[in-house]
Amino acid sequence: MKADYWKMSEYTSMNEQLDWARAKVIVAGVDIGAVSSKALILLDGQPYAFSQVATRTPKESAFKAINAALAKTHLKLENIHYIVATGRGRAQVPFARKTISEIACGAAGAVHIWGPSVRTVLDAGGQSCKVIHCTEKGRATAFLWNDKCAAGIGRSMETFADLVKKEVTEIGNIALQSDQFPKLSDFCTVYAQSEALDLIRSKVPVEKVIAAYHYAMAKRISTLVARSGMKKDFVIIGGLAKNPGIINGLESNLKVSRLAPKPEWDPTVTVALGAALFADAFYRRQQSDTSTHSRGKPGHCEESRLGGTTKQSQAKQ
Repeated sequence: MKADYWKMSEYTSMNEQLDWARAKVIVAGVDIGAVSSKALILLDGQPYAFSQVATRTPKESAFKAINAALAKTHLKLENIHYIVATGRGRAQVPFARKTISEIACGAAGAVHIWGPSVRTVLDAGGQSCKVIHCTEKGRATAFLWNDKCAAGIGRSMETFADLVKKEVTEIGNIALQSDQFPKLSDFCTVYAQSEALDLIRSKVPVEKVIAAYHYAMAKRISTLVARSGMKKDFVIIGGLAKNPGIINGLESNLKVSRLAPKPEWDPTVTVALGAALFADAFYRRQQSDTSTHSRGKPGHCEESRLGGTTKQSQAKQ
């Protein structure tokens, strides 16, 4: 898929080998997150177009994301047969037919990308971290969500990059340059950044400060994963999945390696993909129900197959 990048958090991609005019089923998933919003369009189950934009208001971001995905395709919104919305702002997507939780969509998307061996999904996003357990069919069975102590780590990377006067896209690799570094607080991003600033003022090399901050944040996330109960295979999705410093720290603390990223998939698209998969299943079921309606056959909700959540938990400290 060909991608156009205009800044770190906003881009579009399109599979130019596919022709939407030949597709029988055109669906989309829209993920309205706290920091970024994404839209993914599937043609007969194949990824066709994707966009990621900065989140403003949920409704505005939803339209911006879907319009960005549509921009080079010559598709119109009305050409899409079914749209499912997910994420924190999912209830405010006016053009979505259904809404599904990001827990269910994250599990479904992860299993679709990495395969049926996946049992634990860490969704490390801009504003929150979620650990999801799932079945081989991508059905979420339990999750742990910490929106307090492990909250905001993804977004904090941008403010930390400003603090050390580096690009947010480069600090993850810089973090790997130092094996020895000072210890920072792993309880809170605010405390950690304050301590990092003290180190900078004390003339500690910036590479060591960056390594220390990444390790502290990775340790904080690792605590959440460990409390949820690690089950192999393990994958990481969300924006922090693209930060090698965080990944290295997570694997070191957890003493387990994640499944390798799939080169053809951006890990930030996983939840939107899950929503699109639900949209595909709902639309196909709708078509099947329509064709058998005269015989009085009841429909069956595909959410139970793709990802209902059976156990919910909230981590608070």
